[in-house]
Amino acid sequence: MTTISVLAMILFVLMSVIGGKKGLLSFSVMLIHVSVIIVAVLIMTDPGASPIIITLIASVIISYVTLYLINGKNKKTQTAFVATMMTMVVLVGLIHLFVLLTNVGGFSTEEVEELSIYSFYFGVNFTEVITSVIILSTIGAVTDEAISVASPMYELFKYSPNQSRKELFNSGMQVGIDLLATSANTLFFAFFGSYLALLVRFFDMGYHLSEVLNAKVFVQEIVTILLSGMGVLLIVPVTAYLTAYRLTTKKESDTSINM
Repeated sequence: MTTISVLAMILFVLMSVIGGKKGLLSFSVMLIHVSVIIVAVLIMTDPGASPIIITLIASVIISYVTLYLINGKNKKTQTAFVATMMTMVVLVGLIHLFVLLTNVGGFSTEEVEELSIYSFYFGVNFTEVITSVIILSTIGAVTDEAISVASPMYELFKYSPNQSRKELFNSGMQVGIDLLATSANTLFFAFFGSYLALLVRFFDMGYHLSEVLNAKVFVQEIVTILLSGMGVLLIVPVTAYLTAYRLTTKKESDTSINM
């Protein structure tokens, strides 16, 4: 039995004991996500396939599975899913634009040195690949933020149904703003933590700070962090507005029927 298998079993046991049925469901969802990503990567190896389109399809599946299997099929889940899709449409355009502007596609010098014995002529567009990487890095945080904003808004409206659309929107924005700091820190430390050893290597080899900041492998991470942060920011007003609109529209229609 490998170390990875042992770690997976420990995670499974902990999620089962602490999370109960919800923990088991979350573990199953995680396995589905891994399967989706593996299938997406295998399809991307086809030179005729578009990595961005494949990633978008994978993102829709990941978002749907995360929201509907874990949170169930209800109105707040539907709102969070629609908000996630709307935000991702805008974000994909921004991601692809900034990937082109910053020229971070392809391998960095450090990665080329390690892979120099392999052939690089396999017909894959690495500008689209790095775009796909950033999309997948963002979808989890965006989905989590969407349900975190929509859920308390529905609960608030449930116990205080007389609130106006503006009041509900402001409440949703406040919830989202409170979550932004922790979400941004999570993204920052997740990305930088994975490249800490590389930064140590840079400085140990006498790289100047300007060389580190301009290294492609470092810029790729900075671009990923910034664009992921944009996604987390954009999802808050989108979810808050959609939720407020849906709740108050239903209330207005019920009022007109009673009249």
